[in-house]
Amino acid sequence: MENSGAITLGDWDAEYDLIIMGAGPGGMCTALVAALEGLRPLLIEKSDQVGGTGATSAGTIWIPGNRPSLAAGFDDDAKKAATYLDQLIGVPDETGLRQAYLDTGPEVVDYLNDRTDVRFVPIGKHPDYRDMEGAAVYGRALGPAMFDGRKLGRDFKHLRWPIPEFLVLGGMMVSRVDFPHLVNRYRSLESFAYSAKLALRYMTDLLRYPRGTRLVMGNALVARLYYSLKNQGVPVWLTSRVSEILWEDGAVIGAVVTSEEGARRIRAPKGVVSATGGFGHNRKMREDFMPTPTPPHSMAFASNTGDGLELLLQNGGAIAPEPARTGGLWAPVSLVRRSDGSLGRYPHLVLDRAKPGLIAVNASGRRFVNEAASYHDFVQAMYAANARLNKISAHLICEASFVTKYGLGNVHPGTTRLDRFEKEDYLKTATTLEELAQKIGVDAQTLRGTVERYNALAREGRDQDFGKGDTELNRFNGDPDNRPNPCLKPIETAPFVALEVWPAEIATCTGVATNADAQVLDEHGQPLAGLYAAGNDMASVMLGTYPGPGSNIGPALVFGYRAAMHAAGKRAR
Repeated sequence: MENSGAITLGDWDAEYDLIIMGAGPGGMCTALVAALEGLRPLLIEKSDQVGGTGATSAGTIWIPGNRPSLAAGFDDDAKKAATYLDQLIGVPDETGLRQAYLDTGPEVVDYLNDRTDVRFVPIGKHPDYRDMEGAAVYGRALGPAMFDGRKLGRDFKHLRWPIPEFLVLGGMMVSRVDFPHLVNRYRSLESFAYSAKLALRYMTDLLRYPRGTRLVMGNALVARLYYSLKNQGVPVWLTSRVSEILWEDGAVIGAVVTSEEGARRIRAPKGVVSATGGFGHNRKMREDFMPTPTPPHSMAFASNTGDGLELLLQNGGAIAPEPARTGGLWAPVSLVRRSDGSLGRYPHLVLDRAKPGLIAVNASGRRFVNEAASYHDFVQAMYAANARLNKISAHLICEASFVTKYGLGNVHPGTTRLDRFEKEDYLKTATTLEELAQKIGVDAQTLRGTVERYNALAREGRDQDFGKGDTELNRFNGDPDNRPNPCLKPIETAPFVALEVWPAEIATCTGVATNADAQVLDEHGQPLAGLYAAGNDMASVMLGTYPGPGSNIGPALVFGYRAAMHAAGKRAR
């Protein structure tokens, strides 16, 4: 536990200006900005590592009109994005939160890029998730620059690992840029050299560290935030939690922080910010706020049990109404039995569903969705199908040759032997569609008819049933070498493969109501002085929709920034 700079004062055990709960992206950004604006923040983290669920994410942020993308030649502005969000969300921005997000987003990127070690770079082409007026194909998505974890020194051990399913060789991170080289390492001298360099760096790391230190995606983002906090001297108390918020004359003045060392009264005259990640593993909140049936799987890290949100509600905060009761931002996941016996969840985001030669079928053996739709929209379709069939899971269907070429979930591209994965009950294979239907429990004749119908559409090059391949997002994630439609190819050559997928939230979106400065509002819509929420403890500014890549982490950073600025008595844009 880091505990430098504490001040003993009167009846208080220590004094800081601002207490932040939760060392995920939102909480770390809040603490970092507070320090840069002259406050003395204290960051509290319940677990023994920083990063939260953000450490296992792609780390992308969705910021329309950002300067790095504009400098790279990608034309965009907040007005176009506002038009897009108005259509997608479908209700007016009565709270002003959407406008605050669009106005402040570029400012936050510049602030972090210019004043900290947090660096965002343009991803370039990465389409918004719906083809609507105001949507963009380029420029709105930014990613964290790669980070050398060795800079953290001994504190590297306090950085949360990515999920094992996203690691190569047991501990090496790879990005979307790396993946083609690894797949083609024996087909191209350039790719072989590239892959050998990655492997050599990883093997060198293992001489001193438990995993690779070449960090990308969400791990790079949280590592950069953590490194910047260390450079600013911000204390981070691990294995600690806020058990009580203290008030005086209607305003927050501090909190009781509990750890193995006992309870300490911490004075914080500027207030308390809750950014603990929502309610991922809180069973009651899942039942209260998520659709029926309550999804049994979550991508939230294990310590995310809704403590911060419960504390906000106990102290007068009110849950914000949601036009559509989605409760979360969703992705289909397949279930992986890990070597230690634990259950892993592989999120099917972009690498397989959009590729040509794959369909998804529900419990009736019929297609029910554009398989190349965004992961959030895919799960929404799963719930719509469940309302008719009363079975929430679905199956991805393809040829074994598809798996070899593109991969399928936790089965990497280049894999030719699937027997191990079938023995582990990860997937099913069969020499006929009828046999496959029997293995996954659907009607054989129906599945045969579904595949034949899809094959006819694939040969025509147009999915008239669900529109797979019709949108910018579909085509971007498809195979450009497959013509005329990068997302369609017949499924006709055995062996055939089926993989079961389930809904899981990658973030919760139901949370407390706040104003544009992230102040928590009571049931009458009035701000509670000194009480703030950011990240998933705050109700999603997207109101249960998912406009584009990074629609969760982007708002976490922006409203964490706005909370810190407000606490420091300064104005964000």
